[in-house]
Amino acid sequence: MEIKRIYFGKNLSYLLLFSLLIRAVFAFSIEFSNDEVYYWTYALYPALSHFDHPPMVGWLIEIFTVNLYFDHEFFIRLASIVLGTVNTWLIYRLGCKLLDERTGWYAALLYTASVYCFLIAGIFILPDTPQLFFWLLTLNLLFSIQPWNDYAPKNKRKLLLVGVALGLGMLSKYTTAFLAGGILLYILFFNRKWFNVKNLYLSMLISALLFLPVIIWNFQNDFISFTFHSARVGTEGYQVNFQTFFTEFFGEILYSNPIVWTISMVGLIFVLSRKKYRTNPKVQLLLLVSLPLIFTFWFISLFRSTLPHWTGPGFVSLLPLGALWLREKQGYRGRLFPTGIIAALVLLIAGCCLALVQIKTGFINLDQPNETMYAKGKNDFSLDLYGWRQLGDKFEEMANQDVASGTMPPQSPILSHRWFPAANFEYYVAQPTRRLVFAVGDLNSIHKYYWINQRNGGIPPHCDAYYITSSRDFHDPADIEAISPQSTILPPEAIPIYRNGKIAYYFFVYRIKGLTLTSK
Repeated sequence: MEIKRIYFGKNLSYLLLFSLLIRAVFAFSIEFSNDEVYYWTYALYPALSHFDHPPMVGWLIEIFTVNLYFDHEFFIRLASIVLGTVNTWLIYRLGCKLLDERTGWYAALLYTASVYCFLIAGIFILPDTPQLFFWLLTLNLLFSIQPWNDYAPKNKRKLLLVGVALGLGMLSKYTTAFLAGGILLYILFFNRKWFNVKNLYLSMLISALLFLPVIIWNFQNDFISFTFHSARVGTEGYQVNFQTFFTEFFGEILYSNPIVWTISMVGLIFVLSRKKYRTNPKVQLLLLVSLPLIFTFWFISLFRSTLPHWTGPGFVSLLPLGALWLREKQGYRGRLFPTGIIAALVLLIAGCCLALVQIKTGFINLDQPNETMYAKGKNDFSLDLYGWRQLGDKFEEMANQDVASGTMPPQSPILSHRWFPAANFEYYVAQPTRRLVFAVGDLNSIHKYYWINQRNGGIPPHCDAYYITSSRDFHDPADIEAISPQSTILPPEAIPIYRNGKIAYYFFVYRIKGLTLTSK
């Protein structure tokens, strides 16, 4: 048995190192996605909480960049690279505790082959990054408490650590509530004696206290974050829409990796069909923290649009069940890399390489026929992560010429009509030229920039400012109600963004003289 442990440990080390290096290369090679650069503003403008999400992702960025001293995409994503590696080990430990080390090894491979785990939560810096870490840490702590009818002092102490991990998970993303709910459902259905254990309530108290910053911030801001998310998932007044359901369903398959998703579903059916696993406390716990999350968003998606990564932790919790099925199928002398896992890893690597080449070269032409200049690149999603540095360089040159000619004063602020271009302008354009960025529009359009605007003193009255928009998300400043008709908006200057020697899309820079805002 000791020989097997060393064997799998050695291979796991290779897997962790290889995965880390690949993700590090990707993190260094590509510009930010819209969401990532927006979460960077959580570190640039820290607060107890934020309009969209709790503060943990911003705290991680601050820690891993030494308070933004190392302000490069790689270092801002470093938390994802590190925690993604730790998460692979954590799910390996879950598999080991579920049955044995071969199960753990298969679970680690499935985790690595998952698009959500490897790319979305393992390279990109998103709230899912810390949430998944604390989610898996909580499950590991609970698995180590097993058997649940053992009320030894060490298990009671571990229950307090569960409260810490859950609280930190809630500071990462609100859907961690499904993890807490699943744990309570397990105790309610299968082990009610734990309700007589004082440490269970102390654990709940610890979680609540850790979540207190979010409550305080929301109290100060009319609970706007909870209102916003409630509006995103409410179904009242919506009719059944199978298109949104199938978009969610097939999006989940794609995010999981179709082969990994299939193995997980077979594993789910496998454990449900066998009494010895169906009655296993660890399996029961995995089912109760995963299925309610998945089914809830399936239901919501029947009425309105949802995002596939919202159910990500639920599908990650099913990976050990897929690993368990593979382990039973392979036996004690099974292959180190079963055929299904090899295929899943090949599909992941091929997909990531294809995506990287597409981002860098645009070799697949996604333009629509007869595309106008003001809609150039609108349908090419790979451009989300391309062209911002070009804009920064070209804008700096243009702004310097404006100052030299007296057209615009130095450090004229930059305006945007929406939160995600505003965050990109903040990182790639405003920082190098030492300018402020303001977003103009309603709260649902500008999100955290409502507070950033105030923190930066608001838009100076009657100032000269730049307004930037792109052909991928074009919005004429004359159509923005907040900008008064008394402002003088000069014709835009088009900045072409080149990719592989061709124009991929345009940015349009408007100069606004004597900017005046309406009182609306």
